[in-house]
Amino acid sequence: MRLLRRLGGFLLLCGLLPLAQAELLELRRAQVSTVVAGDLLEGETSLPYNWDRQHGGQSGAAVFEIPLQLLQPPAEPYAVYFSRVGNRAEIWLNGILLSRFGDLNRPNREDYAKAPQYVLIPAQLLQRDNLFRIIVHADGGRRGGLSSMLVGPEVEVREHYHSVYRWLVNGSIAVSVFSLVVGVIALLLWVTQVESAPGARPRRVGLYLSAGIAEMCWMLRLSDTALTDPPLAWPWWGVLQTLAYAGWFCGSALFCHYVAGWHRHASMRWVRGVVWALMLTAAPAAWLAYTRHNDAYLTGWYGFATFLFIAYAAVYFWGSLRRPTTEHVLVAAAGVFNVLVGFRDWLVIRASSNFSEISWMRYSSVLFGLALGYIVITRFREASAQARDLMDNMAAKVQEKERALAASYQQLEQLAREQERAAERTRILRDMHDGVGSHISAAIRQLQSGKASSDDLLQTLRDSLDQLKLSIDAMNLPPGDLTTLLANLRYRLEPRFKASDIALAWDVDLLPPLARLDGKAMRQLQFMVFEALSNVLQHAQASELRIELRACPGGGARLRVIDNGRGFDPERVQRKGLASLRERAAAIGVVLELSSEPGRTVVEILIV
Repeated sequence: MRLLRRLGGFLLLCGLLPLAQAELLELRRAQVSTVVAGDLLEGETSLPYNWDRQHGGQSGAAVFEIPLQLLQPPAEPYAVYFSRVGNRAEIWLNGILLSRFGDLNRPNREDYAKAPQYVLIPAQLLQRDNLFRIIVHADGGRRGGLSSMLVGPEVEVREHYHSVYRWLVNGSIAVSVFSLVVGVIALLLWVTQVESAPGARPRRVGLYLSAGIAEMCWMLRLSDTALTDPPLAWPWWGVLQTLAYAGWFCGSALFCHYVAGWHRHASMRWVRGVVWALMLTAAPAAWLAYTRHNDAYLTGWYGFATFLFIAYAAVYFWGSLRRPTTEHVLVAAAGVFNVLVGFRDWLVIRASSNFSEISWMRYSSVLFGLALGYIVITRFREASAQARDLMDNMAAKVQEKERALAASYQQLEQLAREQERAAERTRILRDMHDGVGSHISAAIRQLQSGKASSDDLLQTLRDSLDQLKLSIDAMNLPPGDLTTLLANLRYRLEPRFKASDIALAWDVDLLPPLARLDGKAMRQLQFMVFEALSNVLQHAQASELRIELRACPGGGARLRVIDNGRGFDPERVQRKGLASLRERAAAIGVVLELSSEPGRTVVEILIV
């Protein structure tokens, strides 16, 4: 039942069915007084009253007096329905203001003539003889005026009003939202999708752009029905609406050309030329029609565009029959249907004086929008499938390369480990040669000379043993941990300090590891400290040894070895141990400072 009511409302809206409610009265006779350009005209008229046809598209005002006779005053509320009233209007009944549509003192702004209007009449205001007084202010070229009035019980009038409103306003909003969704999807695809051909640079897909422009323009065109107070004043808003209409069918034509694959032909240049010509002439035609109060400019432009697209639709439909594809036939059928509906709208609304008719294009465009959306989504799915295949192929190639790289990395890692082991063996051999080997060689020379005492020989052998132990300890030193390094040296050498009657003062802070000291630097630093301690044992004749470790304020550490021995002159005394200290300090980038005098010798290592 609801479906039948909606169908009946749509047919009534289109003028295909007479009024079904017997109690509703249609008022057509009126007395009218008009003021146009300061001239007052009075007389009788028959509604509907098409302002633009009556006054050549000029602005003005009119007062309509319409009698309503009833057999007896009703006990229930009445209502009055206008299919078109305005552009702005006041509705009076028996001297009482019932409703006001817009501000009569603001021309070229609000427009209430685009949608049906409904006014409630309280029962106590109705008499046997009643008089409606309708004050209308109309803007030139805006299809203002007054339709016939439908008066009757409030329930029946309201039902009729809602039926028409749903089809005209809500239907337009629904179609505009649909166009917005399709347009946004198409534009997003145009931004994100790129097509490439062999030997040509990549470019964006024009099919998506033309579809997006067409649907966004149509959304703007249909949204006008719901905007009683548009953002631009008239006639600028009318010019924008004409441009939106031109953008819709020009974008649709380009879309059809892309769907058929004709964009690669020479005809595409001519189609683009015609499209640009229509777009560039749309605004001047609308401006001339609205400012010169001559609708012939816009009617002629609409007529030229309509017949041009009728010819294009015929050629396109014939092409779809010669080489049929699903997309081509679908677009051709929707396009031909819309072109025929557009011709009907031009003939009924533009070329004739029919005032109450509405455009059917707002409904028929849904078919073209559905076809457009279907093709856009289908093309996107095909492109996505191709992209997935390409990505799968690329992924397979990447995996193959990754496996090859992994094998190469494994070989390099194995080679690096072998090089590391070789370097470690080389270091151990060098340390043994420079440390243990040199001390054993010295012990052999001492024995061969026969001049060395047993104490000297014992000292040399002990140094050799300490060197060997430290070489082994160096393999497990934590990187950057100076506290552990010094503790290890103390563990190895403290018995020798006690045997030599040297008191050890331990003043070492617990410091966090220093990141700049790797394993190699730690080994060099270990031998530097060992060399300094060995010099104290062999040459200083000291009774007290002090080891200090402090953190530096700006980062790093300061390590000091201090003894109270006899001292020496660092500039004059040239010992192999001192030269080794300087070489190792330079190798790891630390600062070595030596100061010595009788009773105090300081070896300071600054690590920054």
